[in-house]
Amino acid sequence: MAQSDRTVSLAGAAVGCQCHACALFEGRDDEYNILVPFITEGLRAGDRIVQIIDERHRAERLRRLSESGISVAAAEQHGRLEARPWENAYLQGGRFDQHAMIALVEEMLTASKEQGFAETRLWGNMEWALEQYPGTHEIFGYEARLNHVLPRYDVIAVCAYDVTRFSGAVVTQILRSHPKVISNGILRDNPSYAPPDQLLP
Repeated sequence: MAQSDRTVSLAGAAVGCQCHACALFEGRDDEYNILVPFITEGLRAGDRIVQIIDERHRAERLRRLSESGISVAAAEQHGRLEARPWENAYLQGGRFDQHAMIALVEEMLTASKEQGFAETRLWGNMEWALEQYPGTHEIFGYEARLNHVLPRYDVIAVCAYDVTRFSGAVVTQILRSHPKVISNGILRDNPSYAPPDQLLP
C-alpha cells in the first residue's frame, strides 16, 4: 500500500505512518511519560488507539489517561480507544500462538481501515511472556514475523518491555526484531535490528 507522508510524534521523534518499535522502560511511570502524549496526540488527530494490557492494570491505565485530559468514556464509546486484555489477544485460549496473534493483528488493522481511521496506534505491554503460559517461547518468532505484516498497514506499533522484569538476554534477543527502539525516553533507529528473513527458520 502507498505510505502516507504524514508524521507522528513518538518519544521525542517524528516517524512516518508505519513503525515497529521496542520500548524499553523501567517501571510504569517511565512508560506513561511516553504513552500518554502518544495516545493524546493520536486521539486529537482522529486515529484509533488499541492497547493490549494486563487487565490488572486497566483501571490505572484509564485513570492516567483521564487525568491527562482524555475523555476516556467517549473515546471508548466511539471505538477510538480500546484497552484489550491479554486474554483477548496474546493469551487467547490460555496459551500464546504466534500465528493466531498475527492473524488478530491483521484483523484489528483491517477493521480500523474499514471504520475510516487513517492511522492505528497499537501499544502492547509484553509482560504476559513472563507468566509461564504455553507457547510463550514463540514471542521471538512473533516479533520477527510482525515485520512482514505491519508494513502493509498504516500503524505505529509499540511493544513495551519493562527491563526491570525481563532478563538482559531476552531484551537483547527481542531488540533484534524491532527496526526502532525507545530507550531512555528517546526513539532511535535500532542498530541491533535484523530483517525477519535472518531471524526466522
